[in-house]
Amino acid sequence: MNIRSVVSVVDDDESVRESLPDLLMELGYAPRAFSSAEEFLASDSLSETKCLILDIAMPGMTGPNLHGELKRRRAKIPIIFITAQRDEAVRSRAIEEGAVDCLFKPFSDTALIVALNAAFKAQ
Repeated sequence: MNIRSVVSVVDDDESVRESLPDLLMELGYAPRAFSSAEEFLASDSLSETKCLILDIAMPGMTGPNLHGELKRRRAKIPIIFITAQRDEAVRSRAIEEGAVDCLFKPFSDTALIVALNAAFKAQ
């Protein structure tokens, strides 16, 4: 793990945008939080982001839509999807599409650490 690597969190849930960056900071990352996929795409953080923690279901552009847009732009950012939908089909599809992992909310710190380690090994 590269200490202070930028990990961006895109989630429309304010509680996730407040709590997850705190944990990421404790783990040695430089977190950035965005309330929508559109906000992330319009930000300067797109080029700095080394890993993206991305909610699947959001108003407007969904997580999978953003994943597709990043692929179209040839942005090779490892993605960890997070979702409140406890649906194995959703999880399997996300991983088949190239996500590092798909965690069901609420997820443990350990599950997130394992996914982050996998994301940074994938680079």
